[in-house]
Amino acid sequence: MFKDLRHRRAVQRVKPGDGRALKPFRWWQMLSRALFYLRLKNDDGRQTVYAVDVRHQNQSSGKVIAHLYLDGRHHAESKVPAVFPVQGGTVEVRASNFGLKRCHYVTTERAEHQLIPDPASAEGRRARLNRSHPALSRRLGLLSVIVLAIGLVLLILQLAEQVTRAPEGVAQYVGTLTSPIDLPAWGNTVVGLCTVAASTERALRLRYHWLLDGGAG
Repeated sequence: MFKDLRHRRAVQRVKPGDGRALKPFRWWQMLSRALFYLRLKNDDGRQTVYAVDVRHQNQSSGKVIAHLYLDGRHHAESKVPAVFPVQGGTVEVRASNFGLKRCHYVTTERAEHQLIPDPASAEGRRARLNRSHPALSRRLGLLSVIVLAIGLVLLILQLAEQVTRAPEGVAQYVGTLTSPIDLPAWGNTVVGLCTVAASTERALRLRYHWLLDGGAG
């Protein structure tokens, strides 16, 4: 029930577009823009092309806007999480701190299909790597999970140590915990940068886990 309510509210947030033309993707926008396509066929056999354009500049402030284009023209826009009504279903867009975690076409029968990234985008280049070198792609994906898991364990140990050392805290009940891993400041910085890189790699594949990627953010 709550999921349906959120879905209806997201649909109500959609605003009509102004008809402007979709700008082509430029190489320097790889870290600041995501562009995905959905191609559908009408009953008469003609192809309709939807495009979802998201700029990440204001992502940290929570003001990420997704723009929907229809056959190259601005059709609608909405703050994410966004749900755009389209032919035969909806397009759902959700963002994380590292990019997009969802950009899917959901049919009226509840079938889900991930949209196709623009070949020039970072997501498109990552998808091309997956097609041309699937073994390497799987290793990178596994490495990202391992890095995030290590970062999460270190974070939990550090938080537990701080909590148990606090005066009048839980130490009187469970004792004081000393983390077996004591990293210097530069070590924590390196771990932080690695977890950000790992979550960014997963965002390029629209992969997201609330604990692994959420903890990194």
